[in-house]
Amino acid sequence: MAERSTAAVDVAGNSGDEPLTAQADESTADGVAQNRERDTDNDEAQGSGGTESPGKASPPELHSGHKLARRYRLEECVTRLDGFSSWRAVDEKLRRAVGVHILPADHSRARSVLAAARSSALLGDPRFVQVLDAVEENDLVYVVHEWLPDATELTALLAAGPLEAHDAYQMVSQIASAMAAAHREGLAHLRLTPGTILRSSSGQWRVRGLAVNAALRGITSDTPQRTDTEAIGALLYASLTQRWPYENDAYGLSGLPKGVGLIAPDQVRAGVHRGLSELAMRALANDGATASRHESACTTPEELVKAIGEMPRIRPPEPVFTAPPDYQRTTYQQGSYGRQAPRPGLTQPLPTPPPPLQSRTGKALKWAVSALLIAALGLGSWQLADALIERAGSDDTPQTQTPDDNDKNTDKAKPVTTLKIQGAEEYVAKGSAQHPADVGKTYDSNSSTYWRTASYKDGPDMNPAYKPGVGIVYDFGSAQEVSAASIGLLFGGDHTTVTLYATDSTSSSVPLTSMTKLGTVTTTDTTAKVKVAKPRKSQYVLVWFTALPYAAGDSFSGSGYKQAITDLKFTG
Repeated sequence: MAERSTAAVDVAGNSGDEPLTAQADESTADGVAQNRERDTDNDEAQGSGGTESPGKASPPELHSGHKLARRYRLEECVTRLDGFSSWRAVDEKLRRAVGVHILPADHSRARSVLAAARSSALLGDPRFVQVLDAVEENDLVYVVHEWLPDATELTALLAAGPLEAHDAYQMVSQIASAMAAAHREGLAHLRLTPGTILRSSSGQWRVRGLAVNAALRGITSDTPQRTDTEAIGALLYASLTQRWPYENDAYGLSGLPKGVGLIAPDQVRAGVHRGLSELAMRALANDGATASRHESACTTPEELVKAIGEMPRIRPPEPVFTAPPDYQRTTYQQGSYGRQAPRPGLTQPLPTPPPPLQSRTGKALKWAVSALLIAALGLGSWQLADALIERAGSDDTPQTQTPDDNDKNTDKAKPVTTLKIQGAEEYVAKGSAQHPADVGKTYDSNSSTYWRTASYKDGPDMNPAYKPGVGIVYDFGSAQEVSAASIGLLFGGDHTTVTLYATDSTSSSVPLTSMTKLGTVTTTDTTAKVKVAKPRKSQYVLVWFTALPYAAGDSFSGSGYKQAITDLKFTG
């Protein structure tokens, strides 16, 4: 079974800014201090879903150091409300940090939490924080999930200011695509807030608390797709304006002025991207807002994804280069090293240098250069005359030249350029993801870091019924002509097969059958070089493995058929 990447930020919506250990009265769910037994920001702040009355069961009396299943050691309580608690813990078996939600087995929501956690775990989409375990044991129900130490909440990002247009575009695009995929599997979130949206160090946006977040709080909705779509619109609105699109303050953001209603983001703050402003209004129009200057409202994540696809692509800002400071010469380079420092207050006379080349050394240098020039002219004249005589003597000899020789002399080799990778995401055709948090290590120019696959029993060719292949989609930021790829591999052996495909996006929902195959190669070495027969322009290229070599076990996984990418470069 594929090993999942470790571990995350609290799925229950905790911001992580003020960890709760002793202060049980102030949980930091979604960045808003709340009463221990009541979650107050569900309806008014977000405008979505209703809540059931909380269960009467009290939170389990647990403490730091307590172990669950003789494996998960509780470290720190980060949320405690409505009869459940959330902890940062350590999986002592796999030696990794995890998050754990705990509630009594007789809690009124225990059954729904277990069902939601197991459904979310079966989805296996790397764009969501993964549920690792859901167990009922010793009168307790607990859900174990990833803990992502390198991820940053949208709440923290917005505390520093609004997002750039490109960042906001990437956020809404990735979150909408993820939620559309979840709804196709019958799963809803119902509590999308800035505290449940994470950006990893590689720039990938991830959603935490799918289904589980709502089940923990008893949130339901008769129109789940509409609820999640409006929540995505609110996230985009906040990203563009640093304001929450309702009258109440929430998640560390100020609400809109009372009585003005819902106004477009570009009317709240100057310089907001017009297309993104209209997109936010189309998603928020679900709650009865009028959008006379906008197109029809988006009522499902799928419609929102379609609307995003119809927008002109927003490119990342050009990098700003700072000019280096002026070069400062030291006293040693100025020739004063070892000289006696002048006494203060006295003006030191500066010696006048002789005119250029008028000193004794300069005159000698002029004579030497003159002699060399005369010798060079004489030698050149002799060689030229000798060459002319040889050419005259060989004019009678017939010369032959092949067409290939002529082509080699006249055609200029096309310059080869290395394409810059702007981002990457795992492509999951079937089953669970590999290690999505490590995709950035494949193009960080550091051969000691890598993205690895899980270890499989079947091989070298992968079993299509279980896992047709594994791979990563790379984004160049704009359409580029791809002519080849050089892929550094961690394991050699019989054998690795890798294929390049041109695709339309980084989404795993795009099937392989709709992609354009660029080239393929099979190798037993630790480098795979894939050449493209007909170079093609594409913004997105999938690197797809369908055969993996056998390798021994290591500290990350057991022995089996597996592979890892250490360094990858595309050329055009």
